[in-house]
Amino acid sequence: MICKSLEEVRSNIDRIDDTIIKLIAERGGYVAQASKFKKNEEGVRDTSRVEKVIQKVREKAELYGANPDMVEALYREMISRFINMEMLEFHKSNP
Repeated sequence: MICKSLEEVRSNIDRIDDTIIKLIAERGGYVAQASKFKKNEEGVRDTSRVEKVIQKVREKAELYGANPDMVEALYREMISRFINMEMLEFHKSNP
C-alpha cells in the first residue's frame, strides 16, 4: 500500500504494532504452557530448539522480504526473554 501522508504511514505502523503485540502475548501464553511439559531446566533452555526456530524465522524473513539479520536479532532477544519467563513458570510448578 502506498501512503499519501506521514500520518497514514504512522497509522499503518500503529495498526501493525497492535497486531504484533497481540501475537507476542499469544506466543507468551503458549510459552507458559510449555513449561508444564518440561522435565528440567535444560528442557526449558533447549538450545537445539532455539536454533531450529532461528533457522526457520531467517528463512521466512527471506521469503517475506524482511532483513534476516534483523529478524534473527529480534527473535533471539524475544526467545531469551521468553526462556526467562518460562524458567520462572517451571520453578513455580517444580519447587
